Amino acid sequence: MKFDVAVIGAGPGGYVAAIRAAQSGKSVALIEKNFLGGTCLNVGCIPTKTLLASTSVLHKVRMAKDFGITTGSVSFDYSQMKARKDKVVESIRASLGGLIKANKIEIIQGQAEFVSPKELKITGEKKQIISADNVIIATGSLPFDVPAFPCDHKRILNSTSVLELTELPKSIAIIGGGYIGCEFASLFAELDVKVTIFEAMPAIVSLQGKAISDTLTKAFLKKGIVIETGVKVAGIDAKDSGVTVRLEGNKQAEFDLALVSVGRKVVSDDLGLKKAGVKTSERGAIEVDEKMETNVPGIYAIGDVTGIAMLAHVASHQAIVAADNVVGKRCAMHYHSVPAVIFTHPEIATVGLTLEEAQEKGLEAKVGSFPFQALGKAQAAMETEGFAQVIVDKKTNAILGAQVVGHEASALIAEMAIAINNELTLECVTETIHAHPTVAESWLEAALIASDTPIHFPPRSR
Repeated sequence: MKFDVAVIGAGPGGYVAAIRAAQSGKSVALIEKNFLGGTCLNVGCIPTKTLLASTSVLHKVRMAKDFGITTGSVSFDYSQMKARKDKVVESIRASLGGLIKANKIEIIQGQAEFVSPKELKITGEKKQIISADNVIIATGSLPFDVPAFPCDHKRILNSTSVLELTELPKSIAIIGGGYIGCEFASLFAELDVKVTIFEAMPAIVSLQGKAISDTLTKAFLKKGIVIETGVKVAGIDAKDSGVTVRLEGNKQAEFDLALVSVGRKVVSDDLGLKKAGVKTSERGAIEVDEKMETNVPGIYAIGDVTGIAMLAHVASHQAIVAADNVVGKRCAMHYHSVPAVIFTHPEIATVGLTLEEAQEKGLEAKVGSFPFQALGKAQAAMETEGFAQVIVDKKTNAILGAQVVGHEASALIAEMAIAINNELTLECVTETIHAHPTVAESWLEAALIASDTPIHFPPRSR
């Protein structure tokens, strides 16, 4: 079979690329060896956020008395939470299948392997060879398995297998204090599981900057989460009754389960990339230019497999860039305004540079930070934990970055993403009327503080 475009992988990068190319009248094949939607829909973003939505409701119900509401005793059934998670995933997957077919895209089930730069061998429901003028690789990533303590998916779990639990453990060790580990820590702690995080770095979520790390650490400790930083796990011994986590220095601790969340690895093996002449890094990441094109003309790569930014929304945007270039529209990828969200409680969201990153680049930066404690809407909602802050270039007042911890952080970050992407300054925020009472006012207040003209916060001492 012959196509204008073949897309390998039907995750948030692959299916978006397929749809975008099909909208330009191209014949498109979308090849997927597992489920439509990839990691994000099936074992990543959507299932974890569905479970976290359940714990968010639980958290609010437990606070009902503080709002003047009487509920009686509160209980939960984790197996029903898991069943709801599965139902949500199945529903979205079915809708996605309909959307892809509505765009007249040919879905091919199977594993794709290059025979030549324009030919792919498909092994799956049926073996076949297809050809395409252009190929977009969107094969994603998988949880990294540590050789010293590989996952058995019974007692030692990763971010995929942990989603299949139907019964909660009494205790869990989480190896890795990055965004994945912290999201699961937040989930399990709300469900009364005793959580311990082991992190090799000096702090959890350290890539997000000190202010965020300190705030989340304080919130986690308040929830009873134990945080062990600057420690390395030497091994994990699984047994019928639980696991023993062995640390370097001959220390050890007992838990019911262990969750290994130390990062992800790209999926580029078994694609036959050498036959196509496609270059990869030592870790298997496919090298691309700003058009998302590899060193081989007509072959593109997007999403996690490029190793650039392992975020679903980045994959989707890269997909649009790649597909537009395929159909002859010049388009380039930029990464200076990529928002990132960590769905802990409190939520965390960032975009652009942290203060530390700005200083490392030699920029003279200033910070405007406004605490939610001083925000009317946060007081009304009883969600006063956290802050919003902007990082600004002192010379130009250009907004370099923004970070927010707290209520609705995942929605709030969009305003700053637009500001940074369009190279806006502090004045663009301070001169914009923000609705009251809202949590979005926190950006106005943070900008006013950065301008040394605070309204709802005491002035800096001079």
